Parts: sequence; C-alpha cells; structure tokens
Amino acid sequence: MDRKRINASTIRSVGYDAAKQLLEIEFTSGSIVEYRGVSPEVHRRFMNSPSPGSFFEDNIDENFPARRVR
Repeated sequence: MDRKRINASTIRSVGYDAAKQLLEIEFTSGSIVEYRGVSPEVHRRFMNSPSPGSFFEDNIDENFPARRVR
C-alpha cells in the first residue's frame, strides 16, 4: 500500500484502501498498524485535519480494530 507522508510528531505516513476500508499508519517509531473499517469520510477528515496526531488519538486509535504489521 502506498503511503503519504504527513506532518505529525508521532505519525510518519498514512496509506488508505477505500475498497477495503483499511487505513495503514506508519509511526515515527517505525511500527506500522492497520485499522479496519475506516470509512472514506473518516480518512478524508484525518488527512485534512490541522492536527493529524490529535485526530488519530481522538477518532481512530481506540475506535477501530487494529493489527500491527511491523
């Protein structure tokens, strides 16, 4: 999955597959985590947020099933 770099202190890059509603986040620590069931609207709001790190913590982190990839 291609990821786009974003400007956040804890997140390095973000990838998204709309067909699978799968959000992939690469953290600055080097770990990569997939979040399932993320709607295109949540992804759009996340990518357009002035503070992606805060948006992630408030709206994604504990609200969607996660699987660590790396």
